[in-house]
Amino acid sequence: MQQITAKELQLITDALTAEGLICKKARAYSKTLTDIELSQFMASIADEHEQRYNALLSVIGG
Repeated sequence: MQQITAKELQLITDALTAEGLICKKARAYSKTLTDIELSQFMASIADEHEQRYNALLSVIGG
């Protein structure tokens, strides 16, 4: 496996920050919505971003 450059590591770190924030916000919204369908939709969005977060984390060995 090739080494990750400092620039690539910074980009991955920035993406991790964004994915984590989106996941947290979507999860919070899903818990506050009263419409069941919208709540489930927001929960699925949170799940997708959590998966992306975990995939990025695995790239850097976390």
